[in-house]
Amino acid sequence: MKLEDWFLTAEERDNPDTRLEAWTTGNLVRPLVHGACYFAELKARVDRLGKDDLLLFADWRGDPDERLTDDGPGVARVLALAAERGALVRGLIWRSHLDRLRFSAAENRHLGEDVEAAGGQALLDTRVRPGGSHHQKFVVLRHDREPDRDVAFVGGIDLCHSRRDDAAHHGDPQAAPMPRVYGARPPWHDAQVSISGPAVAEVEKIFCERWEDPAPETRQPIRRLRDHLERMDDMPPLPPPGPPPAPVGPHAVQLLRTYPYRRRPYPFARRGERSVARAYRKVLRNARSLVYLEDQYLWSTEVVEPFAEALEREPDLRMIIVVPRHPDQDGWLAGPASLIGRADALARLRQAGGDRVAVYDLENHAGTPVYVHAKVCVVDDVWASVGSDNVNLRSWTNDSELSCAVIDERPDPRPPGGARRFARELRLTMAAEHLDRAEGDPCDDGAFPEGLDELCDPVVAFEAFAASAERLESWHRGGRRGPRPPGRLRPHPAPEIGRLRRRLAMPLYRLAVDPDGRPPDLRRSGEF
Repeated sequence: MKLEDWFLTAEERDNPDTRLEAWTTGNLVRPLVHGACYFAELKARVDRLGKDDLLLFADWRGDPDERLTDDGPGVARVLALAAERGALVRGLIWRSHLDRLRFSAAENRHLGEDVEAAGGQALLDTRVRPGGSHHQKFVVLRHDREPDRDVAFVGGIDLCHSRRDDAAHHGDPQAAPMPRVYGARPPWHDAQVSISGPAVAEVEKIFCERWEDPAPETRQPIRRLRDHLERMDDMPPLPPPGPPPAPVGPHAVQLLRTYPYRRRPYPFARRGERSVARAYRKVLRNARSLVYLEDQYLWSTEVVEPFAEALEREPDLRMIIVVPRHPDQDGWLAGPASLIGRADALARLRQAGGDRVAVYDLENHAGTPVYVHAKVCVVDDVWASVGSDNVNLRSWTNDSELSCAVIDERPDPRPPGGARRFARELRLTMAAEHLDRAEGDPCDDGAFPEGLDELCDPVVAFEAFAASAERLESWHRGGRRGPRPPGRLRPHPAPEIGRLRRRLAMPLYRLAVDPDGRPPDLRRSGEF
């Protein structure tokens, strides 16, 4: 197997302005499934930073008081203590829309203020398309005297409320606003990866490219004045990056991004970058047996078209999809606007694949729906991706995104052959939780589920998901009498939207929910 058959080449990335390598080898990547696992490791790593070490972070939402462990402290205090010990702390935080729209403008500003008060520097970054966001969520830690400890964290988990949940899915005690159906402490399913090795320097480049953008962080005069008065518009130069960390593992890593096309272009992506979309389209041309996908949204027929084409091309290809049961917006128009794209996308996939496409959502053992925020894809147990990007036009074209794609140089010895260890073990880790077959502490370093070898077979895995979901659904239909069957999976119902509400919500869907950030020529051609 050649990496260039699965990864994008530099030419295929189609962004000559970036400093990123096409990919790096010699990395060690570990999945951190659930916010509790990620936050605990992040705190332990940050607590070891000292004088002249470097902490870089980018975030879509940040809540200063979000505790990283049961006994705290909060995010802002952890970052502040690192700065007080002499570490250089720099943050890129999306300025965000207003709180009354269920966003986090106040919280993000307070996090930036707390970092600044401790001697760090945080920028409220609004260098996006109108209505867009900086959706990247990553942290880079580099050590002045112990470079073997350098690490980057990349994925879908923000440093904010609701994210610190675990495999039991009782929810984060510090909850963000969500629809009532998710309860007072919304259960939350999410994923991040820890990266050691040369790819850490590549994640650092991504931060540096954004930090060194000479455009002002906002073009609104009142906001610029307030930032200036509070010294939140300072952008001191970053120290020259150190050499890439030494090779430490068997994983090839490709960092994939989205940046939108803007009339005032990013100097590091003058026509934007759509390597997330391009990577999916390339990888799906290789798909032969199983595509496993966990996604928050799954919108847009244009975006799911490469999935549909793969299903039509390969009669033995199956897809397992895990999504939230209910959208994260529940207004009279906001709810339908969130469902329009999913309804059309699922209809297209089922047209292409019929009963080879299975769509599920999750609930915890109390019967409360679990909000699926993870953005995970595994193709043929070879290529695996964990990131901030959802399967929709917004994530593929309009917002900034960052994803980590991994190919393991080690073949997995279990049949069927052709698989790679990292991708297969990531899929089995997710399966073990959803089927209630996980044992031990999911946060243990390198702990992958055992006793699931039969699920290596894509047909067996597909049927196991279907059987588990049917047992639980039958129990619900029967009035929940008798012991609850094991498993968290339920068949995802086809979204139902009335004709009037669809018609009224369509403009909101097109303009605000799932906008298209491509250059005009690519919009016309349907290319990415």
